[in-house]
Amino acid sequence: MGSRDPDSGSRSTEEAALSARLRRLGERLDRIGTGRANEADRAPRSQADTSGFGRGFRLSTEFVGSVLIGALAGWLFDRWLHISPWGLIVFLLLGFAAGVLNVMRAAGLAGSSADTANRREH
Repeated sequence: MGSRDPDSGSRSTEEAALSARLRRLGERLDRIGTGRANEADRAPRSQADTSGFGRGFRLSTEFVGSVLIGALAGWLFDRWLHISPWGLIVFLLLGFAAGVLNVMRAAGLAGSSADTANRREH
């Protein structure tokens, strides 16, 4: 009535091989982790936060600016052709669409027209 099966010799070699592989993996992960920690120490955290804030501010001003320029152009178009409020509505929507497109391009969610042309060639 032994609690071990006859295959216990092969299991111990498999367990030894597995523990050796796990040890090597742990050592590799430690080396990678220290390399990444050194890279993180080089870049100050406050600079990354400031650049994110600056990028967000730039994207929001581009969007608001596009909408305001569209509204101004529409208002001027209405005054010139006396077709109020249609010019304002159309150009306000065009300014909104241009603002969304600019923000998407700047955020990397939409490519520029040059990127689209390059993709079509390849």
